[in-house]
Amino acid sequence: MRTEISTAAAFVTRLLRAAGGIDEEQLRCFRECLQEALREHYKHHWFPLAPSKGSGYRCIRINHQMDPLIGKAAGMIGLSHESLFQLLPSELTLWVDPFEVSYRIGEDGSICVLYESPQPGGKTTKPLESRTSCKEEWRIGRASPSKNCNVMTVSS
Repeated sequence: MRTEISTAAAFVTRLLRAAGGIDEEQLRCFRECLQEALREHYKHHWFPLAPSKGSGYRCIRINHQMDPLIGKAAGMIGLSHESLFQLLPSELTLWVDPFEVSYRIGEDGSICVLYESPQPGGKTTKPLESRTSCKEEWRIGRASPSKNCNVMTVSS
């Protein structure tokens, strides 16, 4: 759970950093607060033997309403919901599941994988074939990466 939460919090933090206007200390604090909020929220809703169980509960969503966990972490650094709506994509879905973290920007955007690891018991996951192209599209600011793209990032 630690790696998945760290990956999700780092991703949202990178989105805020890319928008600008928030100093590194505030971003560090935001990331740590978001990680703690996610750990607490997922504490009894993490099922490694059935990764899709509880997926809806663990979904982080911005769509005309700010996700309460992101809002809580932002409040700790003095950012209002209005500021967050200006800094983050207006529609963002982030799935944080055992062994996989993925996101979609926009309702019609592609789902991109940020983190994926093998499941216990020898179950293998699909290979990450096009991670470079998706990563590059995100870096150059496409609102929605191309279809069928996967990105794997390692965050600290």
